Amino acid sequence: GYIVGATPYRQQVGEFIGVFASAFAVGGVLYLLNSAWGYGGKQLPAPQATLMKLVVEGVMNGNLPWALVFAGVFIAIVVEIIGIPVLAFAVGLYLPIYLSTPMMVGGLVRLYFDKKKMEDSERRDKIENGLLYSSGLIAGEGIIGILLALFAVLHIDLNISKTISLGNIGGVIFYALLTWTLVLFINRKKKSSIQ
Repeated sequence: GYIVGATPYRQQVGEFIGVFASAFAVGGVLYLLNSAWGYGGKQLPAPQATLMKLVVEGVMNGNLPWALVFAGVFIAIVVEIIGIPVLAFAVGLYLPIYLSTPMMVGGLVRLYFDKKKMEDSERRDKIENGLLYSSGLIAGEGIIGILLALFAVLHIDLNISKTISLGNIGGVIFYALLTWTLVLFINRKKKSSIQ
């Protein structure tokens, strides 16, 4: 508040406005996505939500496969003993391949820049650039998903795959180009700010 010259009262008012605006925006988006495809289907798989739903239903109905739960606990203990982060291992285990592959490629790019010899300040700049670019890709994917849901609800057919199909080779080429742009953005020099 000190930086922008706001009193604590005005900060609280601003926070309430932000909470209400985001609640309506997120609620509207969730309603739109559910109207377009529904959750847990082929178009909108929502693996985390489906997993939580299965756990809650299993506990409430008393038919949770406890043998599998205890097997998962045992695997988590073994993975922790080996020294692998359990959460990263679990996410890689239950997410589908089309979601875990981009995380793996991003991790490999990060590993490359972590192993490369450079100054600490330069390494921090490169990590910041990579996080910024990757966050932009994730946000852009979310916005495109919302637009596609809007088109689906309005029954606007934008399926270009009927006329153009790149196939697997085209997908791999596009993915390689996307990874290349990530590396280019990471290597970008920061502009010095005038002080």
